[in-house]
Amino acid sequence: MKERHLPFIGILILLVVFTSFATMAQEAHRRWTKMNQIRKDKFDLILPQAMRENGIDMWIVTNREGDYDPLYPDMGAGYTTTNGYYIFTDNGSERVERAALGMSGYLLEQTGAYDHFGAATELKTYVEARNPKKIGLNYSKNFGGADGLSYSEYLELTELLGPTYAERFVSAEKLTSDFRSRRVATEIAVYSEAGEISYRLAERAFSNEVITPGKTTLEDVAWWMKEQLFKHNLGSSFGMPSVYITGPDGVEALSTDRIIQRGDVLMLDWGVGLMNFYTDMKRIAYVLKENETEIPSSIQNAFQQGIQARKIITANIKPGITAQQAEDKIYKALEQAGFLKMTTFNQPSTSDKTDIIIGCHSVGNWGHGIGPSIAFFNPVRLTYEIKNSNFLSIELFA
Repeated sequence: MKERHLPFIGILILLVVFTSFATMAQEAHRRWTKMNQIRKDKFDLILPQAMRENGIDMWIVTNREGDYDPLYPDMGAGYTTTNGYYIFTDNGSERVERAALGMSGYLLEQTGAYDHFGAATELKTYVEARNPKKIGLNYSKNFGGADGLSYSEYLELTELLGPTYAERFVSAEKLTSDFRSRRVATEIAVYSEAGEISYRLAERAFSNEVITPGKTTLEDVAWWMKEQLFKHNLGSSFGMPSVYITGPDGVEALSTDRIIQRGDVLMLDWGVGLMNFYTDMKRIAYVLKENETEIPSSIQNAFQQGIQARKIITANIKPGITAQQAEDKIYKALEQAGFLKMTTFNQPSTSDKTDIIIGCHSVGNWGHGIGPSIAFFNPVRLTYEIKNSNFLSIELFA
């Protein structure tokens, strides 16, 4: 009887495997399609304004095999060998002209985002035909996301295009920031999906599904979270998820073999990567002691102070002012509400007031984005104006 059933069982297993592969293929295609729509929306709606605001009428993004620009996934990826270029030209019309020279492949060519595909050897004649006044290149003193141009690529472009056009090279640092950090509706939808995944996995990580007090270590929780990224084909801007034990003296242990005990206050800081978007999220949990049914009033009070601070922060972030002006406004409101600004990161005073420091950095295409940033550790981006569609973390220590 068993032998007669074996072929039938084998067919069932094959059906399950084939169904699983089909589902995976559908999800891969769904993600690719969404990223294509984002790309076209960005090129249509964000790029013309960003180029004109920065006075750049041609933007050249360079790539080499094994040395791709940080904007490579934004542009549609593609295959190149020695040199490849994404080129965007503002010729005064409503739509920015887009070309890919020396970049090829199915995923790039099927995006529908480019007007022309050609060889890398066309670059000089292509530039000369358009005669741009300013050529933006991705070199940046202040942040790596706009610093994809290597020194050898710079020298090669200088030699290839000649002194006339080399004198027109300018940094595309601010253009890159504006292009990436100003969002279209399709990006907001995808980022919401990434945020929901981050939230659900974090809630599971800080639950009895994963943690058994007295047995589970901080690194056990961190590795469980890493496994979820692998299982769901997700990335991360960070390495090991940061799973903390915290208390009156600050962080006591971080993703170590420290065993989680009853009475611990847990924190985690992590994010997921989905369709070229990366979250940065914190969660806090208290491990009930034996026979406890409620959180101790002291810990509940600390948490409520953090919630109150968050409300004040979100109420004072408005578009149309610089990130520095927003930071000044937020701290003034916090101090009026009875909070005390920390003078140094994570260094509370001896006052009986709640000490606070904020770091509402840009988020989006990395856990730490390159747009306007209400954070002391992003001094250049503090000078950038906040726009309606920017993504910002609401990050604070209280």
